[in-house]
Amino acid sequence: MSIITLNNVQKSFGQNQVLKDVSFSVNKGQVVALIGASGSGKSTALRCIDRLETINGGTIEVCGHRVEDPHIDLRKLRQDVGIVFQSYNLFPHLTIEQNITLGPTSVKKMARKEAHHLALSVLEQVGLADKADSYPEQLSGGQQQRVAIARSLAMKPKVMLFDEVTSALDPKLTGEVLRVIERLAGSGMTMVMVTHEMNFARRIADKVIFMHHGKVHESGTVDILKHPATEELQEFISNDL
Repeated sequence: MSIITLNNVQKSFGQNQVLKDVSFSVNKGQVVALIGASGSGKSTALRCIDRLETINGGTIEVCGHRVEDPHIDLRKLRQDVGIVFQSYNLFPHLTIEQNITLGPTSVKKMARKEAHHLALSVLEQVGLADKADSYPEQLSGGQQQRVAIARSLAMKPKVMLFDEVTSALDPKLTGEVLRVIERLAGSGMTMVMVTHEMNFARRIADKVIFMHHGKVHESGTVDILKHPATEELQEFISNDL
């Protein structure tokens, strides 16, 4: 069953059409890798799913929400959809625990004690149970990114979106973050990842969507990375090697 459906989505910034009739769906529990060169529209597509960008045409349905509806309840949408960016966006003046409990206590009106236990539980999930009282600046980039993932998990989303979450990290820290995402995939979380980590995509994605010049150019299982049907995907993959 589809939990995310994009139908003929169009998005322009001024005269620049970034998404041209983009259609794809994501089933519950699926891990989807969105790949493509810079400027192909993959991050914009991801941001449209969470209504961080409004679309100019087409429809998007996510967890039963019609995302293009001008009267959509954004708070409800964002309780169902967690998003993690390449910049961690943690509040520097709050401890790691406070960063994580902010959403559950303010949006979901969760009691502080319950939120405290929740924070420890999601920090455990990302391997940082001992960092609850630290401040962001005391952590490495990889640890901060794992906290950003934990903060999203604390809202108990039905879908997680990852936008190039490792692009600012060195290889060792990248490995730390990817291991956390891999465990999440194993737990059955529905995920859409914009990634340039091709080996990682090959390992965990159920579906790969290759975007080129604002369109879905090719999509399928990870086999399309071994046997691309188009010259453009062939070239994209050979540039990665």
